[in-house]
Amino acid sequence: MSAPVKNEPGSTAVASRDAFGDALVRLGETHPELVVLEADLSESTRSKKFAKKFPERFFQIGIAEANMLGIAAGLSLAGKVPFCCSFACFVTARFDQVRMSVCYSASNVRVVGSHAGVGIGEDGYSQMGLEDIALMRSLPTMTVIQPADDLETAGAVEALLTHKGPAFLRTTRQKLDRVNKEGYKFELGKGVTLVDGKDLTIVATGGTVGGAVKAAALLAKDGISARVINIHTIKPIDVPLLAKAARETKRILTVEDHQITGGLGGAVCEALADQEPVRIRRHGILDVFGESGTPEGLYKHFKLDADGIAEVARDFVSATR
Repeated sequence: MSAPVKNEPGSTAVASRDAFGDALVRLGETHPELVVLEADLSESTRSKKFAKKFPERFFQIGIAEANMLGIAAGLSLAGKVPFCCSFACFVTARFDQVRMSVCYSASNVRVVGSHAGVGIGEDGYSQMGLEDIALMRSLPTMTVIQPADDLETAGAVEALLTHKGPAFLRTTRQKLDRVNKEGYKFELGKGVTLVDGKDLTIVATGGTVGGAVKAAALLAKDGISARVINIHTIKPIDVPLLAKAARETKRILTVEDHQITGGLGGAVCEALADQEPVRIRRHGILDVFGESGTPEGLYKHFKLDADGIAEVARDFVSATR
């Protein structure tokens, strides 16, 4: 990965959509097979950065996500590595095209869904990707990745240049505090233990990881030792790491900016169904639609910020003693 930003955990926050756009430009210099397709949202997804640098490898398809996915599959089968960009709720709504054109042919298409979750803020539910992970995770051959900070996003984009098969990359509109250290190496399918603990494990992904780390610090003041695991690859998920946490802490709290049905929580439950006995509580958007408000206000409302995560964790530990 070239020209990393010299920041440490907790430093200036960066939206993963911005880190994605920057990574495309850097990697485009050395990977001529990289091409980008856009559905009239290049300003929002940040693919405009690649368009400016490599206009001959950028394809503006317009408001036609289904066509974009079909074109991307064709480019992939011709030897290119296409990144298809749109809002997560729009591009995954073209489920039939993702299923048949991308996954059935096992093409190397990278479906990039920006504006994930309630963290997008004031635009409201019609723009929020809240069911996208569940849809993409259900598809054979599909890999599902949700980075927690700029370093992880850059590493994920780089890994997807050589990964074989379809992938879904979920990015945020809101800025994310850095949770990884300088020199972090992204490993597809490998979760990351950010904080050690023995009383419970908080398993988070994407925009909720930073809050989970802060929640662990709040819980420590109450005498609760919380482990924090960042699951950036939701499919394939890191079963050995989760099983170890289940054995050692006996409680797992999953936290996600997504419907808990079919998302990270569902993936963790499935992964541990045949593993060690463990109590699991899923925390996220509970079978409701999103609302309009500031990103900070919505995270507070849905208890996805540090205080809210800590509150849910305290209740979970108390109820399972």
